[in-house]
Amino acid sequence: MIHLKKLCTVIFSLMLLLYCKKEKTLQNRIKAKQYITVLGIAQDAGYPHIGCQKQCCINFYNGNFKKQKVVSLGLVDKENSQKWLFEATPDISTQLADLEQNHLKTTNLIDGIFLTHAHIGHYAGLMYFGREALGKQGTRVYTMPKMKEFLSKNGPWNQLVELKNIVFENLQKNTSVVLNNKLKVTPFLVPHRDEFSETVGYKIEGENKTALFIPDINKWSKWQKNIVEEVKKVDVAFLDATFFKDGEINRPMSEIPHPFIEETVSLFKNETLKTKNKVVFIHFNHTNPALQKTAPEKTKIEKLGFKFAFEGMNFGL
Repeated sequence: MIHLKKLCTVIFSLMLLLYCKKEKTLQNRIKAKQYITVLGIAQDAGYPHIGCQKQCCINFYNGNFKKQKVVSLGLVDKENSQKWLFEATPDISTQLADLEQNHLKTTNLIDGIFLTHAHIGHYAGLMYFGREALGKQGTRVYTMPKMKEFLSKNGPWNQLVELKNIVFENLQKNTSVVLNNKLKVTPFLVPHRDEFSETVGYKIEGENKTALFIPDINKWSKWQKNIVEEVKKVDVAFLDATFFKDGEINRPMSEIPHPFIEETVSLFKNETLKTKNKVVFIHFNHTNPALQKTAPEKTKIEKLGFKFAFEGMNFGL
């Protein structure tokens, strides 16, 4: 029994080592002057999750898996010395440091932040631009109309506006924002639980390639567009994968609708490997086995051609 336990430990360590080498290889492969980098992959509350004493989070406390930051993308343009952030998460301090230390060091902390909606993991990081923390003026925040109104009329966010810690760049659905001669970003509405603001996804276009970013949506069937056809139009699609399957958590999942990974995989089951390869799952709840590096459920989906985001994953544009 002791020998078997040791053998299992050795096998697990080897699997983890191989996975880390795979991540490092993909992380260092980027050569493009304009590219997207993944800065976080977890659902709003991050990993480990507050109050969780289940095995999924015990794996962190036992030292088996590292902390996973809340979902965020960085957009880097080394040619023009510019960088942008998608989402202002509670992990924004280290995510901005990641951009600075590992991608592009500039005198400007960030050239702008694109927000998708008013759920805590996607905008709460703005608090760190206030007088209690950075206290610097002029950080550009790209917002849709309802999101702008919410931040402008509710504390503590309105203090950021009054003190000009943040300044708004207005977005309109389906209208592109030209960032420079190589990059543009287009917001589009998606159905979600819009208690305080609308919810958008983004199309990020470079000189050669295009990406979708949809970290939150209710169900693909609720959207007026066909997700399969939208994925075919781009080169990579970072898609909402909050839960792996129905019944994953001990509460009515209809209260927090998201497309299950199993549902998304089913929608693409008859598509080519080329199309499946474009799908990169992101925004994992702490209960989602896809967040665990060696989960067999994850391996099974990967064998079908789908991908899973990880911190440090890069995609050239």
